[in-house]
Amino acid sequence: MKIVDYIKSSQSTAFSFEVLPPLKGTGIAGLKKTIDRLREFSPAYINITTHRSEYVYRDLGDGLMQRSRLRRRPGTVAVAAAIQNEYHIPVVPHILCSGFTREETEYVLLDLQFLGIENLLVLRGDKAKEDAHFQPTPDGYAHTTELQEQINAFNAGYFVDGTPIKVPGTPFSYGVACYPEKHEEALNLDTDFGWFKRKVELGAEYGVTQLFYDNEAYFRYVERARNEGIEVPIIPGIKPLTKLSQLSVVPKTFHCDFPEALAREALKCKTDDEVKALGIEWGVAQCKELMARGVPSIHFYTVSAVDSIAEIARRIY
Repeated sequence: MKIVDYIKSSQSTAFSFEVLPPLKGTGIAGLKKTIDRLREFSPAYINITTHRSEYVYRDLGDGLMQRSRLRRRPGTVAVAAAIQNEYHIPVVPHILCSGFTREETEYVLLDLQFLGIENLLVLRGDKAKEDAHFQPTPDGYAHTTELQEQINAFNAGYFVDGTPIKVPGTPFSYGVACYPEKHEEALNLDTDFGWFKRKVELGAEYGVTQLFYDNEAYFRYVERARNEGIEVPIIPGIKPLTKLSQLSVVPKTFHCDFPEALAREALKCKTDDEVKALGIEWGVAQCKELMARGVPSIHFYTVSAVDSIAEIARRIY
């Protein structure tokens, strides 16, 4: 079932969350523990992130270093299949421009189609750690919109080289990212919003926002979308604060502001436990307001926040 159809037909606000594939060699038990912790809240779907390879350096001795590429979190396709088969919960693997060639993307689409996975989240992805700014992979893409065009062609029955697919499978349905407080690289909110509008024109069936703590920023964004004729669901992305270090890291990393009320309380926190308690209380209030305004779904980012998300979900669902 398409995620967008489930969201549109749901009589209440759906619950979903995002997980990361396990680190290479660590097994899947930790990931299953996260899912087991949260599945009591009947998730409508689970997103699985995708991670590009990166350069690592190994000391060979005598001042020599060997540089090679490593994917620290491989296995997105396999993890998606494992979750869907074991838990019978729809999965949404991420498809990236970053770190992937057009041919590699095509192979991923074929694998997912063979596995009966029909929902995607299409993203540009982050820059490589060694780059000062985003650099497209050779024979890859610089923008999400280019990746959408490849997926659209695949859905229409054509490989990336233009040759027809002899037996086309079920077309993919996909969502994209959007940014109520703009992407960190965008010149301004107008420019960034223009990119979201183009993604929708190319076939994105819903948007999932970057994490935010100011509901008014989200409401303004949705209102602007509706005023400009964009009717796709816009799903708020939520990540509760859990650590003292996040008070400075999160606004800088994710280009989001703390509203005055949250900033005032955050400045009083002296320990991780105090931040975690504040994150839960703010998350509950934030989600209740979003639900009262009729949001179609709330999507939670789980990294270092599983226990907090479980507590928030327990209070609101």
